[in-house]
Amino acid sequence: MKDIAKRFAENPLLSPADLQASEKGLQITCLLNPGVFRYADKTWLIVRVAERPEQKDNMISFPVLTGTGNIKIIEIQKDDPALTATDARVINYKGVDYLTTLSHLRLLCSDDGIRFYEPDGYQSLVGEGILQTFGIEDCRVTRLENKYYLTFTAVSGNGVGVGLRTTTDWKNFQSHGMILPPHNKDCAIFEEKINGLYYALHRPSSVDIGGNYIWLASSPDGIHWGHHQCIIKTRENSWDSARVGAGASPIKTDKGWLEIYHGANQQHQYCLGAFLLDSNDPSKVIARTEEPIMMPSTEYELSGFFGNVVFTNGHIVNPGGDTITVYYGASDEFVCGAHFSLNEIFSLLKYDHAE
Repeated sequence: MKDIAKRFAENPLLSPADLQASEKGLQITCLLNPGVFRYADKTWLIVRVAERPEQKDNMISFPVLTGTGNIKIIEIQKDDPALTATDARVINYKGVDYLTTLSHLRLLCSDDGIRFYEPDGYQSLVGEGILQTFGIEDCRVTRLENKYYLTFTAVSGNGVGVGLRTTTDWKNFQSHGMILPPHNKDCAIFEEKINGLYYALHRPSSVDIGGNYIWLASSPDGIHWGHHQCIIKTRENSWDSARVGAGASPIKTDKGWLEIYHGANQQHQYCLGAFLLDSNDPSKVIARTEEPIMMPSTEYELSGFFGNVVFTNGHIVNPGGDTITVYYGASDEFVCGAHFSLNEIFSLLKYDHAE
C-alpha cells in the first residue's frame, strides 16, 4: 500500500487537553473530524468535541441532552447484566444504544493553518431538539453562493440522520432540521450546482440487505433531496471492505469531481482513498483508487480513544491548484493535518476499478 500523505511535523495539532470542557462536571475525551473552511482570511475548523463525566470505578457514566437542551447524566453499574459495553464508543443498555460521549461542534481559527485558537464572539453549536439528544457530530462545510451549508450527523435514541444548518457570518444560524432520516451520515454537499441542481454525497446504511455504501442525491433548493443513486460500494477482501463514506465536498478539477473518502475493513482500520466523478453527471464514477492514499501509521493514528483510524471531512485547496491541505481525525482523539498532491492522487486512480 502506498501512503502519499505528507503529515505535518506539528501533529497532533489539537489534543483534548488543548480546549476547555463546555461545562463543569464534564471532561473532553476526544477531538474528532473537523469541517474546514476559509473565512475572514483565516483557516477555520469546526471540530467535534466529545465529552463525558469523569469515570468512577465499576461505573459507566455518560451525558445526554434532554428535549429542552439540558444535560442529563446517566450512570450504570459495569456489572449490570443488562449492559453491553464492548465498544469504547457505543454501549447497549436494556436493548437501547447510547453513545459513551456527548458531542458538540466548536469553532477554531488559525492564521497559519497550524496553530488554532478559539476566537472571541463565536458560539459552539450544540444539539437541538429530540432528534439531537445524543449530540451532533462530524460537520462538513460547503460554501455555495455566499452561504455556508453545515451538514452534520444528528444522533438520538431515534437513530442517526443528517442535520443541516446554514449561515453567512458564523454567528447567526438557521436550522433546517433533519434533511436525511436514519440511518444516514457522511453527507457532503458539492460546492457548485450542476445543471441547476444541488448535489450531495451521503451514506445510508443497511444491516440486512445492502451495505454501508456512498450514495448521490440531488436537490432543487439544497434542503429537499431526492433522485438517490448508489455510486460507491465496499470491496470484498479490501481495505474498504466493511464501510465507505464521503469526506468533504468533492474538488472540481479539469478531470472531474475528485472525492477523498474513508473506508474501513473488518478489523475497523480506517484509511483514506479517492474516486473521480464525471463533471456534468456525478452519478458516473470514472475512476477509483485501488489502494489507500493514507493509512494509520504514526503513534497518534494507531493508538488513542479508538485507534487505527484516519478520518477526514475537511480540506483546503491551496493556491496553485495542485496541493490540498487535509485536516483529519486520528484515532478518534486528535486533530491533525497533512498535505496531498492532486497529481499524485490522480496517478493512483484506476480507471478500470471504478465499480
